[in-house]
Amino acid sequence: MARTSPPLTDAALLMRLRTRQLLLLEALGREHNLGRAAAALGMSQPAATKLLQQAEEATGVALFTRQARGMEATPSGEVLIRYARQALVDFGFAREQMAALRSGLRGRLRLGSVPGALPELLAPALASYKKRHPKVAVSVLVDTSDVMLAQLQRGEVDVVLGRLAEGHYEDELESRPLLAEPQVAVVRKGHPLLEIAAPKLEDLVRWPWILQPPGSPQRTRFEGALREAGLHVRLDITETSSTVATTALLEATEMAAIMPASLAAHYARLGILQVVAIALPLRVPPVHLITRRHRELSPAAAGFVEGLVSRGSPEGSPRPT
Repeated sequence: MARTSPPLTDAALLMRLRTRQLLLLEALGREHNLGRAAAALGMSQPAATKLLQQAEEATGVALFTRQARGMEATPSGEVLIRYARQALVDFGFAREQMAALRSGLRGRLRLGSVPGALPELLAPALASYKKRHPKVAVSVLVDTSDVMLAQLQRGEVDVVLGRLAEGHYEDELESRPLLAEPQVAVVRKGHPLLEIAAPKLEDLVRWPWILQPPGSPQRTRFEGALREAGLHVRLDITETSSTVATTALLEATEMAAIMPASLAAHYARLGILQVVAIALPLRVPPVHLITRRHRELSPAAAGFVEGLVSRGSPEGSPRPT
């Protein structure tokens, strides 16, 4: 009986896959054309063909098929393309860290946050962190939870302060609740809505609204709350995830918007916005500290997480709504 070879270990298979092959797979995933992918990498098409054949021989599966409109990845090819893209992101991060060390810094911290986490969580935690670690280069990206979670899973940010969204699961992400607070309706100072003693939802929907894009937890739950209240109306909506754009539009128009209570209080202290006196039937999940479950944090990110958690309640539980 012929002896079968034992399956290759991950290390053995990775030794067969060369960096140029992974780069070609990533380029083919973008271009869907072998000639264009080869040109993007500065190699000839015959050389690219040979690299692709070698990659398929190394993995033992077909990675691409030729279609009338170009090269299409097989399911196995899609897996390796995602791996190649992640490897590029990770290598870019490593280069940034090395450059930071050469310039006298101590690593890089990339934070993602929803707007509502800025006043109560991110701003005070980051101010304290920078006092302790002034040589860490910090970048902060602000967007809706669904956008931030996608960037986290691509490795483009280290930590997210946001809410778990549909399509993201606990086996991929590790999360810890930090802040729960009510959502409130806000308008500019002097808005006619503020003259109503006890406004109702029916009064709110008559005005144009600024809402986050579809798919964001806040938008989904607000529209659901209106339907549950029997208000099947087509709102006049301007969509943006930018807090700066929202506040600028609120100042200049008769629009209304929804914000977490702490963010609304921040702009109220600045004299920009006022809260409408209505309790919204809107329950948005707490803001969580979210990281990738199977990725070790860099020392800079681990230090920020430790400081952020230590600032919260002893039990790490969300604040009451």
